[in-house]
Amino acid sequence: MSRRFLPCFSAALAIALCAGTMQASASIPPSVDGQPLPSLAPMLQKVTPAVVNISTKTHVRVNNPFLNDPVFRQFFGLSGVPRERVEQSLGSGVIVDAAKGYILTNNHVVGGADDITVTLQDGRDFKGKLVGTDPATDVAVIKIDATGLQALPIADSSQLRVGDFVVAVGDPFGLGQTVTSGIVSALQRSGLGGSSFQNFIQTDASINPGNSGGALVNLRGELVGINTMILSPSGGNVGIGFAIPTKIASDVMAQLIAHGKVSRGNLGVQTQDITPSIAKLLGLKDSNGAVVTRVMPDSTADRAGLQVGDVIRSLNGAPLENADQLNNAEGLLPAQSTVTLGVLRHGAMRQVTATLAPEKIATIDGAKLDPRLAGVTFSDLSDEQASSGTTGILASTVRPGSRAAQAGLSSGDLIVGIGNRRIDSLRDLQGLAAARPRQLVLLVATQDGLNYVVIQ
Repeated sequence: MSRRFLPCFSAALAIALCAGTMQASASIPPSVDGQPLPSLAPMLQKVTPAVVNISTKTHVRVNNPFLNDPVFRQFFGLSGVPRERVEQSLGSGVIVDAAKGYILTNNHVVGGADDITVTLQDGRDFKGKLVGTDPATDVAVIKIDATGLQALPIADSSQLRVGDFVVAVGDPFGLGQTVTSGIVSALQRSGLGGSSFQNFIQTDASINPGNSGGALVNLRGELVGINTMILSPSGGNVGIGFAIPTKIASDVMAQLIAHGKVSRGNLGVQTQDITPSIAKLLGLKDSNGAVVTRVMPDSTADRAGLQVGDVIRSLNGAPLENADQLNNAEGLLPAQSTVTLGVLRHGAMRQVTATLAPEKIATIDGAKLDPRLAGVTFSDLSDEQASSGTTGILASTVRPGSRAAQAGLSSGDLIVGIGNRRIDSLRDLQGLAAARPRQLVLLVATQDGLNYVVIQ
């Protein structure tokens, strides 16, 4: 591999760096004109021990229809061909509780993994135990039993401002722990695909594959976000990275540790964006907010007095521009949260207070449908997902090591069909699975298109 070296750019640096102009033992001076050179090193000495490497192994069944034919296997001598493969991946994590060994990371780093290994900065390896995952926010918590850990203090991410300096720490491309710096480029980014509820911090600190689950810290060395994704035409960093704010990650972590899952609040309304024609119909001067199109009977919204045609302009004082922002804000709040809505009705603003109720979503244990689906819990879509036009059912939990997990099914996958039959609800799933086909072929919708998952 060829290497290029940087030339000397100034007389001052030339004295210190260029060959032939100094003694071999010389170094960059600790100060210039009596002022110490700025450096992030002291802060990073406290931060980097809390950032870990996470490696996972997932056993995925090889679904080759020819290998299912014993005559084909015998004719071509394929009896010894492995029927499953092991997928390995690398990511990062952040120690947030040294005494209990809790580590924050991304769901897409550890979700569905059969084996999790955590490597500390000092080189020690530990087996990670999955505490819980939340595909809707892409947050996961794992635990290790270890001594001598160092945790990061968690800052209030709501205090971040565009322009604040931040530093990303992780393990990009498996190179080892790497530090990059930048600023907060934007706040409250959403609508990027992937997780259901989004309120990302955008940064130009370099984030690349393998950084997922790593730390985004402020200049005090406090955790402000969990690095999660990039926006890139090439797959590499182009200066547009995103992190989950600690306000969200901390709330999700608390529920995962306490209950192993997240219970979200629900208003019980369906809304849509305000188009120019709707604005004209309602006599609105602008299109800010979300117009209520349906109020569920006996829901929180119903008891609070919300009506079809109301325009929700704010939630807890934060202005809302569209329906996505309302659904996002609602979905990121836990059940029993009290919210204050700014509602425009007949040209007059009013304040409506409501307590979010736990959303009641039907679920079913896959083992009751077919033994091959043991370890999978299926659920109907939430009201917000259904109102956005999404159809199908969710594999809300998939136990690592189950037949479904080995076939490639993951928690949070959206299932839209079995074989060539469409699925819109759990009722459809029950009817189709009752036939007990020789092969269960699930049609799963992902960001990249439709994939088949074959469960033997």
